[in-house]
Amino acid sequence: MGEGGGPLEGLGDGGFAVKRSLVTGGHGFVASHLAGALLERGDAVTVLDLAAPPLSGLTLQGIEAEVERVEADLRDARAVGATLEAGEFDTVFHLAAQTLVGPAMGDPATTFEVNVGGTWTLLEACRKAEVPAVVVASSDKAYGPRRELPYREEMQLRPASPYEASKAAADVIALSYRPAFGLPVAVTRFANVYGGGDLNFSRLIPEAALAVLEGRRPAIRSDGSPQRDFLYADDAVAAYLAVEHAVGAGGPAAGEAFNAGGERPHSVAEVLETIAEVSGREVEPEYRGTGNPAGEIDRQYVDSSKLRGLTGWRPQVGLRDGLGRTLDWYGNHPEARP
Repeated sequence: MGEGGGPLEGLGDGGFAVKRSLVTGGHGFVASHLAGALLERGDAVTVLDLAAPPLSGLTLQGIEAEVERVEADLRDARAVGATLEAGEFDTVFHLAAQTLVGPAMGDPATTFEVNVGGTWTLLEACRKAEVPAVVVASSDKAYGPRRELPYREEMQLRPASPYEASKAAADVIALSYRPAFGLPVAVTRFANVYGGGDLNFSRLIPEAALAVLEGRRPAIRSDGSPQRDFLYADDAVAAYLAVEHAVGAGGPAAGEAFNAGGERPHSVAEVLETIAEVSGREVEPEYRGTGNPAGEIDRQYVDSSKLRGLTGWRPQVGLRDGLGRTLDWYGNHPEARP
């Protein structure tokens, strides 16, 4: 079905059936972290993604040979359907997306095709294959800009830019598959996930970490005032697994959306100050914008109490600790620097 290491089949050690999981967008930052966690718990893991980039998250995680890789475009209904039909997956985690606000502003049509059309194509394949548990990654961006914070799941989605709209549309479509078709699907609306292995250096934390290591001023697209909610990668993975556990077998998470964040917002300037403290170096940012970058939300913050109440999940890594771990990771992985 793909290239690379084939999945475990049959029974695992001790006679227990091996769980089979599919992760879309597996070459990416968060998806590769999730794939690693699934392998650690003993799953047979398949990733579905476009052709591998020059440096895949799977390679950075050291798990490329341990997963089965299927090269396919989410918009290719025949390829996606064949993958789901042949895989007999116990769980599907859908993380593949066009994730960047800037490109969405410049080319909204492609963003809609990938994020909306691709999600619908995958959901149809999951429905036909009768997948027992599906977790679809939406985003806190789906809520859109609003004065009332934090975001709560019962709030109406009010997107105000192409990227936000693409995530909101995919979010609503995914949730409709529970009442309409009985598909055990849940949606996640996570805050900004950060940590080692994020190769998108237009984002705040990887750019600032790289600048510290290179002894230069970090290039910041705002004036430092926008506020964001940050979630360390390990905590994000734990949240995905918590939702998966609660959605399987038609559990209480089926048909529901769940926020997960770092408990409180931090301004861009505060993040940079913390990086300076953790690294022990001066960080003098080069602010290249006034206010907030075009197409981005000025203030974001999620309430995670719904997920916490249902599953007991809560973030374990605070911002200071997480930034320290992130700096260490980039310092130990020079191959990840552009």
